[in-house]
Amino acid sequence: MKKTNKKIFFTIFTLILAVSLSSCKSVKNANNKQKGAVIGATGGAILGAIIGNNVGKGGNGELGAVIGGVVGGGAGILIGNKMDKQAQKIETEIPGAQVERVDEGIVVTFDEGSGVYFETNKFSINTKSKQNLDKLLGVFKEYPDTNILVVGHTDSVGAEDLNMTLSKNRATSVTNYLSQNGISQGRLSNNWFGESQPLHDNATAEGRAKNRRVNIAILPNEKMIEDAKTQAQN
Repeated sequence: MKKTNKKIFFTIFTLILAVSLSSCKSVKNANNKQKGAVIGATGGAILGAIIGNNVGKGGNGELGAVIGGVVGGGAGILIGNKMDKQAQKIETEIPGAQVERVDEGIVVTFDEGSGVYFETNKFSINTKSKQNLDKLLGVFKEYPDTNILVVGHTDSVGAEDLNMTLSKNRATSVTNYLSQNGISQGRLSNNWFGESQPLHDNATAEGRAKNRRVNIAILPNEKMIEDAKTQAQN
């Protein structure tokens, strides 16, 4: 087997927990104090699991600085409020995408239904995908005090090592497109997991199509964090 049962269980458990605690829909009715409490309790573990800091064998091992620590307290509440607004804007712009508020960040998952997807063994971005990325570009430019992490995945077709490279190329294609259209390289990073983190059944064509995906994580940068700390002290 290409993946152990232990890894499968941990990944599924973490994703279920993330959705139950932190999806946009689940926090819309919570006030900022409640959101801040959730952010402080998670300690960064859920976000790390979804985008690969703690799970899998992704190709980029230096994501700790990108993800950062959880701020918590009054500053965490202020950051959470800003990230809520961004998440809701993304939901409005791209209704088919899965948008989750996790820890102090936002995780956006695309599949073939939401417009950012890939053909088998391909990493080029098609016209429809570019249209949806263009909508995200508008949000990224509206909220400049964030870092953007793109994570690539594949289905199980083909050799495992080739799929790892393919997922890296998919993530790189997206970060290149963003940088070529006005997003600073300093805000962008990527990671990749090949076929090791399927969310759907690779035994079906539909499941494989959904696994040929990218996640995009949007995280507060140092400026947002420092501004929030300053504001919380005043």
